[in-house]
Amino acid sequence: MGTLMPEIHEKSAHTELARVLASEVRKFVDEMIIPNESRLAQEGNASFRLQSELAEKARYAGLWGLFYPLSHGGRIASLEDYLIVAEQEGHSEFSPAILGSHSALDAHMLLKFGTDEIRQNFLQPMVAGKAIPSYGMTEPEHGGSFPALITTSAYLSNGNWTINGRKWFVGNTDRATFVTVLARTAEENIAPGKALSMIVVPADSPGFRVERQITVMDRSLGQGEISFSEVRVPSHNLLGTRGSGIDLMSWRLGMGRLLRSMNWVGLAQRCFDLMGARINSDRGRSARLPEKQLVRQHVAKAYQAIASARALIRVAARGVDARRSNDIEINIAKIAASQALCIASDSAIQLYGAEGISDLTPLSGIYRIARTSRILDGSDESLISSVGRRLINFYKEEDVYYFD
Repeated sequence: MGTLMPEIHEKSAHTELARVLASEVRKFVDEMIIPNESRLAQEGNASFRLQSELAEKARYAGLWGLFYPLSHGGRIASLEDYLIVAEQEGHSEFSPAILGSHSALDAHMLLKFGTDEIRQNFLQPMVAGKAIPSYGMTEPEHGGSFPALITTSAYLSNGNWTINGRKWFVGNTDRATFVTVLARTAEENIAPGKALSMIVVPADSPGFRVERQITVMDRSLGQGEISFSEVRVPSHNLLGTRGSGIDLMSWRLGMGRLLRSMNWVGLAQRCFDLMGARINSDRGRSARLPEKQLVRQHVAKAYQAIASARALIRVAARGVDARRSNDIEINIAKIAASQALCIASDSAIQLYGAEGISDLTPLSGIYRIARTSRILDGSDESLISSVGRRLINFYKEEDVYYFD
């Protein structure tokens, strides 16, 4: 079974630069990252040093931060063009951090909504590889999809924001140098649409504390809980305008879901390739796997899920590039990408048997990501409910929904 290579299927849909970069990224991931996955999966400073070394090699190869803003080192401008590159970046669960794609969203946020001081103090160091971002939205005891319940507060006094509260399931808490925090900056009687703001907080600020690391399915994925106790930052650390937190959160979630979905499809393709290798291996042939109907069903369903997710992501990316409001397309693409990764990883594990659930293959680590993909960045249930409501309401005014 051949590899799903974008150069074969996408020649008319992407620029020559995107196709070349996709090929170069795939080679870097195959040769530099995948052979080191077992070492990168270990906890501690050794794996972090290895990640940093590989990131420097990616920089030297011109493959780091490819979807950063063009003004800050990025090389691809459109989301649709970036799709085939992001898929190759996603072939290993460790690639996004090593190749800088995990921080591209923050780069765009800081450039688009940040003050000159934010760009100088946070964006520029991040571009130089000297700063690591994180994002604090959800809180203990409160559902992440209900911003009205946010209790972390910030008040402005003498040119400084003073922040108090707690956030959890914050990424990169083990190494972040700054966090963008969603906080209430208005009185409780003000509607959430005008009550929340985003503020950039250095991780070395007095009163900022990492309370604990939170393991995900018995593995550290950088998630943690942080607290703010009278943390003071300058007023110019406000991202966007005061009270624009909901709008910024929506922009960030939409873009973030799409970027993650592209990486998830890449992981799903990795599982698909592993399935093909297993089926056609000596062990697979001795067990007559190529001849079994249910094995063929696994392969067909995984292919259908991956192909469908890629098409839906492309539609959503095209809408973002055209600056067209398309929450429905983005949310459906996220759901489809998550499902594709879940189907492909589960099928691959099934065909590998006991080996698939061990650490002898990358599948157990990928499966953790697959399962969390149905919850993080919006649970399946909340996204399906939102999309369903939007579509039902559409028919209050219209008779036909046009998909093009």
